[in-house]
Amino acid sequence: MSTAVDPRQPGTPGRTIATIIAVSAAASAFICWLVYFHVPADAGGEHFRFLPAVNAVLNALSTVALLFGFYYIKQHKILQHRRSMLTAFFFSSIFLVSYLTNFALHGETKFNRHNPLWGFYWKLLLSHILLSVVALPIILITFFFSLSGRIPAHRRIARWTFPIWLYVSITGVLVYAMQAACR
Repeated sequence: MSTAVDPRQPGTPGRTIATIIAVSAAASAFICWLVYFHVPADAGGEHFRFLPAVNAVLNALSTVALLFGFYYIKQHKILQHRRSMLTAFFFSSIFLVSYLTNFALHGETKFNRHNPLWGFYWKLLLSHILLSVVALPIILITFFFSLSGRIPAHRRIARWTFPIWLYVSITGVLVYAMQAACR
């Protein structure tokens, strides 16, 4: 008799994780289409030109909340940790809505390839994009483990989630700052 969990069974962690991964893959595919194939509704940038700055602020606020969450868990202050992580999730979620709105309206932001920082910029942007694709499902899975009381599993995956999420939040701000400085 096998003791393995069947991921096809309703209500099992495996099924929930599979759903999270499928939804995350669909979201990533949608974002890819939106950024690289969708014709922007306001390519001239007439409306909501402030959205990239808002996105940077939301990423920065998420970073601060993540750092507080890390501090609180090291202090074994579970309630404060949970509140901080929910706050980081809130800011990241609002960021995602604002990010999608910005790309639907304005399309991809171009960086001057003749700029001396181009080599650093594209590597930073590439790492940011690739890790953001990883971050979405891993964040959701980490929250699932926590909110469903699977604390040992939460701890194991959070060791990976935290640095990835933190990196994506910080590099989001850096990418914006580099784009803004080179306009």
